[in-house]
Amino acid sequence: MNKHVLLDSVAPAVVGGITALLFVAFGDDMMSNLENHPKSALLFVWLFAVMMWCAYAVMQQGEAVAEELGEPYGTLILTFSVIIIEVAMLAAIMLKGENNPTLARDAMFATLMIVLNGMVGTALLMGALRYWEQDYNLAGARAFLVVLTALSVFALILPNHTEIPPDPVKAPGKAILFAAITLLFYAVFVIIQTMRHRTFFAEPEQGPQDAQPQDAQPHGTRADEDPLRETGKKSHSLAFHTIMLLLCLLPVVILAEYLGEIVNYGIEDMELPDALGGVLIAILVLTPEGLSAFSAALSNRLQRSINICLGSALSTIGLTVPAVLAIGMLTGRDAELGLTEQETVLLVLTLFVSGMTFGGGRTNVINGVVHLLLFLVYVVLIFSP
Repeated sequence: MNKHVLLDSVAPAVVGGITALLFVAFGDDMMSNLENHPKSALLFVWLFAVMMWCAYAVMQQGEAVAEELGEPYGTLILTFSVIIIEVAMLAAIMLKGENNPTLARDAMFATLMIVLNGMVGTALLMGALRYWEQDYNLAGARAFLVVLTALSVFALILPNHTEIPPDPVKAPGKAILFAAITLLFYAVFVIIQTMRHRTFFAEPEQGPQDAQPQDAQPHGTRADEDPLRETGKKSHSLAFHTIMLLLCLLPVVILAEYLGEIVNYGIEDMELPDALGGVLIAILVLTPEGLSAFSAALSNRLQRSINICLGSALSTIGLTVPAVLAIGMLTGRDAELGLTEQETVLLVLTLFVSGMTFGGGRTNVINGVVHLLLFLVYVVLIFSP
């Protein structure tokens, strides 16, 4: 067993575990006097860096497990790991800060915009620049988008057009109904993905001409071998990678409470847009998946990239909505799901463009550029609504 590989696998869990123990033991003292901005900034950088490292390690271990289990189970493991981190972050900020009923909505909307425009756009552009055009499984992409479109409209737009919104405090009965239907949407899709139509989410057959990038391929390498994927390859047993995935995930969940407190205080103290809280959560939980999606696109495995991106967007709505509504009912915190009119327009436009992008069987540069421009619009509107 290579000692360097073993050290790289274990180091994030060790550093994350030590950091978590320090904050559990001395967190009250360390988190006091957040008015001291240099101290708050140092704590934020420390926590964010450690959590990002651990989250990236979760992605690496998940990639190794995925190599053993195959699709779509490998992608589902990554997806559930990311959702655990996202829900932990939301719960921490909801419980520690002032009652912010739009936090969960902002985080889910930020996740959709980052995934469907930022991640998808970057992956498509990177793949197109290297391979000119890329193939994917049309049936799988359509299956994702059919459920994602219906679920997004149901969870984030319909609440604005009901006589009584599904608030967990003011209308717990309707909140339970929305949570149940949202879970049902997602459960039906997972059953289809893992049982009835698994082939929809496999890589399409490619001819020899599709396997070569437009630039010269280095001698002795294959298109499906990319340097960015080396760290995700299986180097130990399945049990080892599974245990390390859990050990890297645990510190992120524990530290989420402390990072959430700093983020919540910083937004309130500096009078920043409330939506930034959701954006920071989305960036933390999506960065590892984004790297995995970009690596897959560069390796000419666009279906793998689509599975990661669209699967992440779908699970964000399908699993986060029920979790947030449950937290609201248990803690007495309000949770508004309905988007603003501006956000609604941007979401509908994004879903429409996504349907056009994944409606032809091949992608090229223009698809990636359009999604990235929509992402730029989203970022600008955060600071200048």
